[in-house]
Amino acid sequence: MMDGLVAILDGKNVEWEIYWERGTVSSFRIERESLERSQRKFYSGIGLRIGYGDKLGFSYITGLNHDRKTLEDFVERTIKLARVSEVPFVGFPEPGKPAKVENLYDRRIEEMSFEEAHSLASDFAGLMVELKGDATLSGSLAFGVNARGLLNSNGVELEDRSTGMSVSVYAVLGTGTGSHYQSYRLLPPLGELEKGIREALHDAELSARAKPIDGHSGEVLLEPGAFHSVLSIFLENVFGDSVYFGRSRFSSPGEEVGSECLTILDDATLPAGSGSYPFDGEGVPGQRTVLIENGVLKSFLLDHTYASFLGMESTGNAVRDFRTKPRIGTSNLVVEQGKESLEDFEGVVIKEVFGEHTANPVSGDFSLTIGLGYVVEKGDVKPFRDNMLTGNVFELLKSITAVGRNPVRLGDFVSPRVLVVARVV
Repeated sequence: MMDGLVAILDGKNVEWEIYWERGTVSSFRIERESLERSQRKFYSGIGLRIGYGDKLGFSYITGLNHDRKTLEDFVERTIKLARVSEVPFVGFPEPGKPAKVENLYDRRIEEMSFEEAHSLASDFAGLMVELKGDATLSGSLAFGVNARGLLNSNGVELEDRSTGMSVSVYAVLGTGTGSHYQSYRLLPPLGELEKGIREALHDAELSARAKPIDGHSGEVLLEPGAFHSVLSIFLENVFGDSVYFGRSRFSSPGEEVGSECLTILDDATLPAGSGSYPFDGEGVPGQRTVLIENGVLKSFLLDHTYASFLGMESTGNAVRDFRTKPRIGTSNLVVEQGKESLEDFEGVVIKEVFGEHTANPVSGDFSLTIGLGYVVEKGDVKPFRDNMLTGNVFELLKSITAVGRNPVRLGDFVSPRVLVVARVV
């Protein structure tokens, strides 16, 4: 399929990389338990990077089937961009064996007709009607199929295909709200969708009764969603570009950054993982990278370019689509389960916070609005919201006293409950 473009590039005195994609997305929007919008989109295109001397140029073109003149113009345009580019070029990756990752493709999703997908969305809306009670429910379903490939002048030649599905639910009950989001590689049973509706309704019921509490300083149990929000502030410091440009608190691995009971991985090889892949956006094999082990920083997240700048090996964390240049991102972020059972914890529990984008990742200071929390006393659950969780992410990670043994998957994030010392105001 790319033979014509490769032939043109081989006739130029440049290094090159081709990244192509094609796919389909069927999406359905539900408003007030009624299926309001349905659409199917097709996309395809080619991203081209060219190394010209020590500079790198990039451009893209939509569609995969083009005449020779169009491809020649595409190549010439990218070479011209490389000539005037200020982006340094450090070469492209060499061939490597892609990771073998199970359960990233479901034939049932690829072969599902638009009518069948529409019927499933209608069933989902009908399920909302059955379960909603006094609440109002909205949500969405989406099904996707993606094929991609990468070739470069060093001999890398890779292809893969994957499927995906996502579901969201938003519940409103009086002044209370609740939500649920999940993504899948394989088609889930209808019972999974029902579980999501019930979760959103449960949270809306708690939220409707919630009032701010007076405040708290001490042990706080963070549910996986809340811990993910806090952890995202820290993660800015382990991106290779942040390290290289001095936007990170760290310059090299080895520093103690958390409690001894904290181990965090970035794992592109997780079976059926929403963020899993056999190779990244530059053709580097997907990997299982230990970021923090027993509280000690072990690695940064790196693509080929910033690994080269820092004198390290790429961790295979280049993410992209055909319209964009590779950038550093996570695959599946996994907090390793601990040994503690935190299911019967009594005290302050926080399920949802927001506002992490306002925090300073270098200083680590944060002040996050609590969307939903609850105080558990002798089995009695008292919900609260609109307080603030305040503190410093580096101090919070070191304050962790226990990590639960029952992990929960939220899209491409997997974590159990985590017990920390924090302040609620």
